[in-house]
Amino acid sequence: MAAEIPEKALDLLQKPIVCVLITVMPDGQPQATPVWFDFDGTHIRVNTADGRQKARNMERNSKVTVSIVDPQNGYHWLEWRGHVADIKDESQGARDHINSLSKRYLGRDVYEGQSPDEHRQMYVIEADKINAS
Repeated sequence: MAAEIPEKALDLLQKPIVCVLITVMPDGQPQATPVWFDFDGTHIRVNTADGRQKARNMERNSKVTVSIVDPQNGYHWLEWRGHVADIKDESQGARDHINSLSKRYLGRDVYEGQSPDEHRQMYVIEADKINAS
C-alpha cells in the first residue's frame, strides 16, 4: 500500500524546489545530494548520470529519502521515505526526463549540463512513509 501524501504538503511536490536526495553508501553512511525532481502523481522522479555516487548507491540499495523544504518557509517541509521502484534508461525516457527538468527549473528545453558521452538514468521513487509539516 502506498503512503498517503498529506494535503498540506501537495504544493511542495508541484513547485520547482531543489530537494535533497539521501542515499546509503556501501559502509552505511548516508549520502545527501541536492537534485531536481518532479512528481508524476504517484512517484517522485529524479535523474542523474550513470556511474555517479548516488546512482551507484541507489542501484545497490534501493532505500532512499527525499527531503523537500519550502524555501520561503523552513517549517513547511516534506520527508518522502521510500525505495527506488524503477530505473529507466535513455531508451525509456531518461534523456527526455532531464530535459523536462531543465524546462521546469531553468526554463530551457534542453539540459546543457551534460557531457555528450554520459548516459542518463531516471529513478522512480515510491513512498513507504511520508512525513510533513
